[in-house]
This record gives sequence, structure tokens and C-alpha cells, in this order.
Amino acid sequence: MATENVDELTAEEEKILEPFVTNTKSSIFALRNLPEVIKGALFSKYSRSPIGLRKLLVKEFILNPEVGFKEAVNYGQQSGMTEQLAIQKAQAFYDRILDGFGDDSIGELGGAHLAIENISNIATKVIEDSRIGGSPLEKSSRYVWFNRKVNGEYLYYKDPVIMDSQFSQRYIDTLNFLFDVYSSMVDPMVKYIEEGMPKEAGVTETAYKASVRAKACDALRGLLPAATLTNMGVFGNGRFFEGLIGKMRCNEMSEMQAIAQNIQIEMNKVIPSFVRRAEPNHMFFQPYKEFMVETTKALQQVTKDHTNNVAIGKADEVELVEYDNDGEVKIVASLLYQYAHHPMSQLMKIAKGMTQEQRLAVLKESLSRRTNRRHKPFRAFENTYYKFDILGDFGIYRDLQRHRILTQERQDLTCLHGYDLPKDIVDAGLDRFYKEAMEAAKESYTIIARNYPKQAQYVVPFAYKIRWYNHINLRGLAWMAELRSGRQGHINYRRVAQTMYTKVRAVHPSLAEAMRFVDMNDYTFARLAAEMEKEKMQKTLGKTQL
Repeated sequence: MATENVDELTAEEEKILEPFVTNTKSSIFALRNLPEVIKGALFSKYSRSPIGLRKLLVKEFILNPEVGFKEAVNYGQQSGMTEQLAIQKAQAFYDRILDGFGDDSIGELGGAHLAIENISNIATKVIEDSRIGGSPLEKSSRYVWFNRKVNGEYLYYKDPVIMDSQFSQRYIDTLNFLFDVYSSMVDPMVKYIEEGMPKEAGVTETAYKASVRAKACDALRGLLPAATLTNMGVFGNGRFFEGLIGKMRCNEMSEMQAIAQNIQIEMNKVIPSFVRRAEPNHMFFQPYKEFMVETTKALQQVTKDHTNNVAIGKADEVELVEYDNDGEVKIVASLLYQYAHHPMSQLMKIAKGMTQEQRLAVLKESLSRRTNRRHKPFRAFENTYYKFDILGDFGIYRDLQRHRILTQERQDLTCLHGYDLPKDIVDAGLDRFYKEAMEAAKESYTIIARNYPKQAQYVVPFAYKIRWYNHINLRGLAWMAELRSGRQGHINYRRVAQTMYTKVRAVHPSLAEAMRFVDMNDYTFARLAAEMEKEKMQKTLGKTQL
């Protein structure tokens, strides 16, 4: 007996669907021209529906008057509605779907692009700490000057707690001084670089100027205070934004709370169902806030109890504090696992019983065909971990924090651990001014931190050192170390990436082969080759230099 094809579309349904799907025939297609909240709700029902997505979209969304589909999709055209009003009209329907189908996972099926502008460099780190489900992109301090004034004022965050305190004038004077020194050193640093590395034949003026600017920015960015305002873009799913808003609402700093509220307002316009639990009056939020705030206070107190009378010990810039002695065996067993039919426990015994040469042969088969860093080691290399404790300047942390496949935590930004003095600053004869700026910042930080240790972080320049740890698997470390040791990278974070590699090579020489594209060379004018390559590519594509 013939059976009815419940997914078959009528000609009328295909016509209705055409604006919203990339095709109406193939079994693989994409959605388009739909608000995020509709896409999320649609996928939530799809997971438990016997019919296909296109049929579901027609029957239960487009032709369902309860959904308010026409208003949500055609807002501002036929109905005269705004997008926000259209989404609000259908909100009860969407919330019912998301509640009924598990909004924890469904929150990952709708997303939004968000611009976050004029926030401090402290705030960007808090946002980027939310690792899963979000992709941030931040304005670079390596290629952009930060000495611009608006209405006669430098662009830095004025924390309301400090501005309402007896330290307000000190705060302003210190930050203005840091920016004044930064600004005054731009032209001398550019001149020093141009004189020391004049443009060679065959190098274009555009590539040369860009490289000079990058090298000068690299030398001077240590003067920028953490209060420096910057811009960032974030793409994230609903679950990411809900978690981000919730965590920032629980942060004791005013800036984070204000950013959280503003993100909530904007997300309520595009994916409201996915971020509702971060609203202060939601039944789930208050218990979450109590958990976060009270646990944080308790941990701060027990930390003081155990460390206050203990002097801070000395440590190398990068310390490998923990690693897996059986890493080689675990990776070899995991490489065999995918192609065998044996249990992992048996494969571990097989790998352990191999000779060193046999294990090396297995590792060689998995790594020898890598011809560049984008040929990532196989997933088996995630089966051994390394824990690094790093003490590097805040600029290094900003560049290395962006990697996601790891566990990392940082300590507060302070002036306790000293600062980095770039060689180019010394060679250019500008170190006296640089040191004066660092000492002025340290003095103000020390005074403000007695009353407001969290807010005092805004005064600290990028050059001061911060401590953080990385707990990372070998595959993630290979990607990070190979990328961040690249020729065009900042000299400071290149050094950290190189050291992480050498630390692993010392304890796991066979596994260090997974990081074969770590660049251990030193470069004087590192950015020039990359700028030349970029210009060449743009010419090939028929584009003009930005």
C-alpha cells in the first residue's frame, strides 16, 4: 500500500516558503529572512516533530495566526509594526514552546550580533571570560593609536565609585598623564623606527608605514591604562548571552552591571525568550545571584585567611606546574581507538606494552603529514593536559585570553609584580618618561586600592604584570603556541608561546612534535612580511588597501 509523504509540499506551500528557505526541494537547505526568536522556536519544535522543517514552518508558524508570524517577519512593511512590537506580540507563544521543549539547549539555536562600544579594557576581559557559545572580536591596541580626544578629553572610563570618592581628581590626573606620555611618544617612536629600519627597495610605502605603526604601537601600548575605552563585537547564541548577562549582573563593579543591563535591553529586542532568565525579577535569577555573590565573598575570605601572612613567592614568567606522566600512552591509545573495535582499557594496555620506538612510529603516522599549522593534530591529542602558571604583562594576557579550548583563571590586575619595559623604548631614549608614567600609575593604584581594590584596576597600565593559569590539552596548546609564536605577533606573547613549547618539549619530547610549527626565531621588523603579503593578496583580488 502506498504511504503518504507527510513532508511533501504543495505548490502553494513552496511559494509561501521561498522567501524563508534557500531551496524547497533538496534535503539540505538553510533558513533566511527570519527573526532569531522564530528560528529558535522552530528548531525546538522540530526536535520532536515527525515532519520536516519546511512543512513545520508552514503549518505551525507561517499559517498559525497565534504566532504573529506575519507581523514579526513583515514588520514595518504591511503592518506598520516595529520589530520589537511584533516579537512582543508573539512572545507568549514562543515562551510556551521554549518552556515545553527545554530552553537550556534550545537557547543555543538562536543568536545575535552585538556591538559593545566605549567600554574599558577591564570590561572586555569580563565579557571574553564567557567562553562557550560566543565569539568576540576586539579593537586592537597593536594597530590603532589610542591618543584621540573627544571634546578635549581622552577616552577612558570614569568609574562612578572612584568619581564619587576623594580619589576622583587623582584618578583623572593619573589617567591624563598616562595618555599624555603615550601621545608625546608617538612621533619620536615612529621616527626612531623609521631611522633604524629605513624602507628597502621593493617594499611598498603602504606596507612600510603599516609595519612602522604596528611596531610603534607594540612598544607604546604598555602605557595605556586598563580604563582605556575600546570597542568590541560579539556574536553569540541565546544561552551565551543569558549566562553573560547573569554573571555581569553579579559583578561588584558598576561598569559590568551597567553593561549587563544594556545588553539585556538590546537582546530583549531580538531574542527575548532566550535571555529572560537573566532579568532581575525572574524567579531563577535571585537564587543564582545569591549563589554567585555569597560564594565569591566566602572564597575571598578563606583566601585571605590562608594567604595574608604568606609572602608572595618568586616564579618564572611561565611555569609548567602540572602535566600527565602517561600522556604519550594515552594519546597513542586514543589514536588507535577510532580505527579499532577494542575497549579503551585494552588499547591502553596495548599502548603501554609497546616499545618507545613503536609508540613514536604511531605518533609519526599521525603528525608527519602536517604541512602547516592549519592541519590540526587529531582529536586524540586532547587526551593529555598541561597546567601553566603565567606572569606576564596585561597586554600579553589580552592577546592570549582569547583562546577558548582551555580552562583559565586570572588574578586581579595590580602593580605588585612589576612591569615590562620594551627594548625599543630604551633604545629610543624614551625610557625615563616611560618609567615616570609607570611609577605615577603605581602610586595612584596603591592609594586607591586601599579603599577600592577592584576599581583601582582601571589605573593600571598594560605594561604591569598579571598572573593567570592555563589548563590546556595538547591539541589546544599546539594551536595556541603555533599561532601566537608567528612572526607577526607581539614580541612578548611570542616569548610566552615559545616558552610553553619548550617546557612541554622538556618533559614530553615525543609529544612536542605536535607543535612542529612553533616559530622560535626572533625578528626585528616582524610585521613587514605580513603587510606585504596582505597587499599582494589585495592586488590579486582587485581590492584597494584599507
